[in-house]
Amino acid sequence: MEAMVNWQGGLAFDGKADTGFQIRLDAAASAGGENSGFRPMELLAIGLAGCTAMDVISILQKKRQEVTGFQVLAHMERREAHPKMFNHAVLEYLISGHSIDEAAVVRSIELSATTYCSAQAMFAQIMPIELRFSIFEDLGDGRQELVTSGSYTLPEKTAA
Repeated sequence: MEAMVNWQGGLAFDGKADTGFQIRLDAAASAGGENSGFRPMELLAIGLAGCTAMDVISILQKKRQEVTGFQVLAHMERREAHPKMFNHAVLEYLISGHSIDEAAVVRSIELSATTYCSAQAMFAQIMPIELRFSIFEDLGDGRQELVTSGSYTLPEKTAA
């Protein structure tokens, strides 16, 4: 994978990678930027959420789950001191649909966490990641009812 950023003045950059899509990066005005784009650390959090979300929805669809709504929230904690790297994350999967099977959700999250999501595998090497889920029954007209919620715990790492 190749990626690049092109300076646009101040602290603003336009980023581009192999796909050709472009995204603006900038800093807050208080840091000398113009607040015209994403912060780099925000993109890392979005990348983590997006990576696992694509896995989980793909697996749920293969398991023929009738999903009508799906979100992954990434709650990221950062160190107070520089470098202000992430030191803890909670990924929250919110799934709504019709008769969604809890076992299918847990297995989808497990497969993403242990096999498919490269971003999650990378971040798990440097910080703890908690995985939580909530399943809602879609009642129509924008209404939904919580069916169950829970968490998936990653297996303990064993020394080789």
